[in-house]
Amino acid sequence: MYHGPRAEALGYFESLGFKCPPRRDVADFLLDLGTDKQAQYEVGGRGVTIPRTSSDFANALERSSIYQQVLADLNDPVHPGLIHDKETHMDTQPEFHQNFWDSTSLLVKRQMRVTLRDSAALMGRLFMNTIMGLLYASVFYQFDPTNSQLVMGVIFASVLCLSLGHSAEIPTTMAAREVFYKQRGANFFRTSSYVLSNSASQLPPIILESVVFGSVVYWMCGFVDTVGAFLLFLAMLCITNLAYTAFFFFLASASPNFNVANPISSVSILFFILFGGFAITKDQIPDYLVWLYWINPVAWCVRALAVNQYSDSSFDTCVYGDVNFCESFNQTVGDYSLTMFEVPTEKFWLWYGIVFMAAAYIFFMFLSYIALEYYRYESPENVTLDSENKGDVSDDYDLMRTPRGSPTEIEAVVTIVPDSEKHFIPVTVAFKDLWYTVPDPTNPKDTIDLLKGISGYALPGTITALMGSSGAGKTTLMDVIAGRKTGGTIRGQILLNGHPATDLAIRRSTGYCEQMDIHSESATIREALTFSAFLRQGADVPDSYKYDSVNECLDLLNLHPIADQIIRGSSVEQMKRLTIGPTSGLDARSAKLIMDGVRKVANTGRTVVCTIHQPSSEVFSVFNSLLLLKRGGETVFAGELGKNASEMIAYFESIDGVANLEDNYNPATWMLEVIGAGVGNSNGDKTDFVKTFQESKHFQFLQSNLDREGVSRPSPSLPALEFSDKRAATELTQMKFLLQRFFNMYWRTASFNLTRFFVTLVLGLLFGITYISAEYSSYAGINSGMGMLYLAVGFLGIVSFNSALPIASQERAVFYRERAAQTYNAFWYFFGSSVTEIPYTFGAVLLFMAIFYPMVGFTGFGSFLTVWLVVSLHVLLQAYIGEFLVFQLPNVEVAQILGMLLALIWLLFMGFSPPAGDLPTGYKWLYHITPQKYTLAAMSTVVFGDCPSGGDGSDVGCKHMTNVPPSLPVDLTVKGYLEDVFLMKHSEIWQNCAIVLAFVVFFRVLTLLAMRFVNHQKR
Repeated sequence: MYHGPRAEALGYFESLGFKCPPRRDVADFLLDLGTDKQAQYEVGGRGVTIPRTSSDFANALERSSIYQQVLADLNDPVHPGLIHDKETHMDTQPEFHQNFWDSTSLLVKRQMRVTLRDSAALMGRLFMNTIMGLLYASVFYQFDPTNSQLVMGVIFASVLCLSLGHSAEIPTTMAAREVFYKQRGANFFRTSSYVLSNSASQLPPIILESVVFGSVVYWMCGFVDTVGAFLLFLAMLCITNLAYTAFFFFLASASPNFNVANPISSVSILFFILFGGFAITKDQIPDYLVWLYWINPVAWCVRALAVNQYSDSSFDTCVYGDVNFCESFNQTVGDYSLTMFEVPTEKFWLWYGIVFMAAAYIFFMFLSYIALEYYRYESPENVTLDSENKGDVSDDYDLMRTPRGSPTEIEAVVTIVPDSEKHFIPVTVAFKDLWYTVPDPTNPKDTIDLLKGISGYALPGTITALMGSSGAGKTTLMDVIAGRKTGGTIRGQILLNGHPATDLAIRRSTGYCEQMDIHSESATIREALTFSAFLRQGADVPDSYKYDSVNECLDLLNLHPIADQIIRGSSVEQMKRLTIGPTSGLDARSAKLIMDGVRKVANTGRTVVCTIHQPSSEVFSVFNSLLLLKRGGETVFAGELGKNASEMIAYFESIDGVANLEDNYNPATWMLEVIGAGVGNSNGDKTDFVKTFQESKHFQFLQSNLDREGVSRPSPSLPALEFSDKRAATELTQMKFLLQRFFNMYWRTASFNLTRFFVTLVLGLLFGITYISAEYSSYAGINSGMGMLYLAVGFLGIVSFNSALPIASQERAVFYRERAAQTYNAFWYFFGSSVTEIPYTFGAVLLFMAIFYPMVGFTGFGSFLTVWLVVSLHVLLQAYIGEFLVFQLPNVEVAQILGMLLALIWLLFMGFSPPAGDLPTGYKWLYHITPQKYTLAAMSTVVFGDCPSGGDGSDVGCKHMTNVPPSLPVDLTVKGYLEDVFLMKHSEIWQNCAIVLAFVVFFRVLTLLAMRFVNHQKR
């Protein structure tokens, strides 16, 4: 449309027939050209053909002298001086300002500072590892070194606890990646420097965690008491910890988003554990999968630490305790203990392990470099389903231009609209002498007044602008009026139609549109409005009227063309129109579209109060009244704006020392600059505007109008807003719409459910392929089978827990907003989320079972149904625990860390490693309150623990175990092994199922209480 000198732009467009009106921002004027708003600027002229389309504007520019001058400038030869400057100053500039070492050093300092400042995360990690170290040390306190299952279990659990806990850092790394993209794109530093600095910043906490955790576990559990073995133990833990930090850093760098990284993390952890050499030993792994064992860092670390333990000279003996291992097994104690888990006995495997872990660390760092250097996951923030403004087509959403408000009378008028013409009661909002006080953060004994005696009112059918600089108290005042403040002390009066406002009346009769667009993103725009219409209007209002109100909203905000579009992916402007109000982040044209919609809402007889920062002159003209605050929460101006803001302009121009408003200047911008709240501070420090206003006739006018009937005093014509019920809709209506919302959300959130079903499919295939030829009658075989069930229970639960966190945390903000308005009872939200999860959970577990159960050699339809039921209840429980933690804790990161701590504790006390029979008496209570214990017991006894008295002895439970170690009876059956070692009995299957169901009910009750009584919005 135009490219040329800035100073000539207005003259050029005047030559085309467009005139910028007085007091109209030039930028806003230019933005309107080429749209359906340009007609208001057309003045025409003799022989002038006004351009209408983008092609017309382009052709007009090509015919202009400005365009010819631009072409001439482009075709002129480059001045020799410019060439010299380019060669001297530009070509000599390096790609990066700093060399590699200086850049890396600077980044290391920055990353160290960032890491150390996140004290909550550091202390959380240290606390978690210390607690787990003490648990492991006390559970396995002074273990019997000849019980290789216990020793290997301690080693295996220690590696997992320290290393795999770093998966919780994925969200933080992905958030920091956005900053990296921006700074790397500007060549602030090399990618290699960034990768190295992240790794270096993790060294101090890794060393501290490894030393604290490793020292406690090593000495309390009773590993060999030599300094060399102890130092090698710590070194191996450190380097393994570092390697896995690099792995999860790579995963966060290479994944497009958290919804992809999270399930990949869960599946990768399963691979590390399954092929780590403990849950299933090397020779039990099929030949076509054994390569996974040899590339698994966990396996190399476990193998190295096992060799470090049993290669000590104290185990190079035949007799240990009462057993002669050379006579019984033709091996020394150390060799026998290692071969029980198919670990090689040569000591050089310890050094191979250290070399492999160092190589793995370097390899993962290199992969991170490749991912960050050559791939970018940068996409538009808003993707719409409909193309807008293609070619020469005018705006998709053609809004009629709203006439400016008529001049306001000198006397305030309280408009009373007959109820028969409206489905709502018009409300006059008034507030007198409002103070809001909070504790001083620097000195809790002192207080700070954020609002100081604010008074004002807003009438039906009008829009009141609430303006001021940052820190003036605009949002604070809105929160106080809307009853959203959760702390501090409020003094003063808030009135509705002259009656004191109750908390219920405010929440039931007002809609509070916050600056951020908070919606259930899986709903369509029509569904979101219908949800609000049915739940916020009383049961006495016919459904037909409620649907009419939805269509009214769609008409008022011109949302009909996109009414059936899903909210997720809508543009900023569309989201703001749906929210109705905030204009932050929009250009002047989009802000005007929003405010035109708000104007239509006010014209229906509703009362509107808007917080706005620095509107264009056209947006400012939509408002009827203004309440202007200065920093510190004091009133600078309150009153009618008048036509074209004439009342406000006249007031400020009457103040000594205030420069008059210049032509073609935005009155809103000028006003803010006058009081020192704008970009330019023309008079703010010289004049006491608060005192000036209090001495003005506008202040007296405000006080007199506040004292009118229907404003701050009751009026016989305006009844008090009283509500007999806390919520407008009936319980049945709340249940119906919340169930519908949750089912739609689950169905439309493909990344959630498709990922869940895909991961369960992968888990089923992975377990099935790994154990397809497994036998369960030998000592190693039954332990591998128990390990398989242990991992299946653990990881199905972990995947369910991790999948529940993102979707629950996204919806929590919507829940808080709607609950604050008393839209529905928390119970029905709880009911909807509970019911909707059930079919998806049972379906996903059925998919897993259909693959897993026959492939691993299990048989029996009745047994299949029993296992399906108990596993489904377990997976459902984990999803419910995830939702509980989201509502109970302040954010999803804390929920994930606590969830990981609980998972580690529960995995320890499930009764497999260590076996339930070997648990110390003092920890039996933890064993009994571990939910997974009952799921594992029910599964294990169904498939391994059945030996009916009248059977033929062919069941797995009836078979006598082979290759039994000397600590167990020779003729022990599989069923007896489960009962004696793991304390799992076939007769307790249904008791265990009932206990799992009881855990489900228990955590749902906790979730309901958290929804009802916990609110992490701090205002």
